[in-house]
Amino acid sequence: MTETPPNPLETGNPAKPAKPAKQEDSFPVFLLKLAVIVVVFRSFFFSPFNIPSESMLPRLMNGDYLLASKWSYGFSRYSLPFSVPLLPEHRLLASTPERGDVVIFKQPPLNDVDYIKRVIGLPGDHVQMKEGVLWLNGAPVPKVKIADFELPVSANTRCVSPQFEAKDADNNDVCRYPRYRETLPGGRSYEVLDLGTRPQDDTIEFIVPEGHLFLMGDNRDNSEDSRFEAVPGQGIGMVPMDNLVGRARIMMFSTDGGSSWFKPWTWFTAARWNRIGGTF
Repeated sequence: MTETPPNPLETGNPAKPAKPAKQEDSFPVFLLKLAVIVVVFRSFFFSPFNIPSESMLPRLMNGDYLLASKWSYGFSRYSLPFSVPLLPEHRLLASTPERGDVVIFKQPPLNDVDYIKRVIGLPGDHVQMKEGVLWLNGAPVPKVKIADFELPVSANTRCVSPQFEAKDADNNDVCRYPRYRETLPGGRSYEVLDLGTRPQDDTIEFIVPEGHLFLMGDNRDNSEDSRFEAVPGQGIGMVPMDNLVGRARIMMFSTDGGSSWFKPWTWFTAARWNRIGGTF
């Protein structure tokens, strides 16, 4: 005999209304949400940057791709993609970099591209080059000769001049550059290249204005930096801290430029695997 199910009204338990079926987002809505997430992540957390030149050798090579933290020095319109003016030009949650930090920044009105250099002088600092030696606040920064830097010749690296052309232990073509270790006040050290006597080895004494930074490339004889006026193709001058975009954090990828979209195997052979994962 089949039992009749109890009537919800008789038992005192009213029937629960059926839940409406969850409506899935359309594909265009999904893409819009994804784009918003990507923009927020790149604007306020991490963003990738590529290195297009050799001004930061030996630490950074042409073809390196790194991740930069966007929160390190605060946020401004330059934190946003294409410098969209949705934030003020003056930084929110601002903090001052430390000497030795590798920073990404913009320098309008030169252009709206990203630059990367090392912080050498903070507001109020006196900075000068004398015979290829960096002087900071009246004292020379220790500079010690170490083993020469060997840069493999590849599709995106060529020697500055024939005098630096050489062969490595495996008879491969390399550029062999004189390398030194500098140590800033406070103990922060890093490697620089010095290619010999150049006009930029001797400068006037610069006094860093309030709210600005004195930035230099580690490849001292091949860097358009704060030693030169902010003129396209010549230098960047003093950089306002409000122009900071982020701080270099980790090496994400590196390629020697020998890959081709039409030759998938070269995506692996052109990678500099030993450079991936390095921190700053």
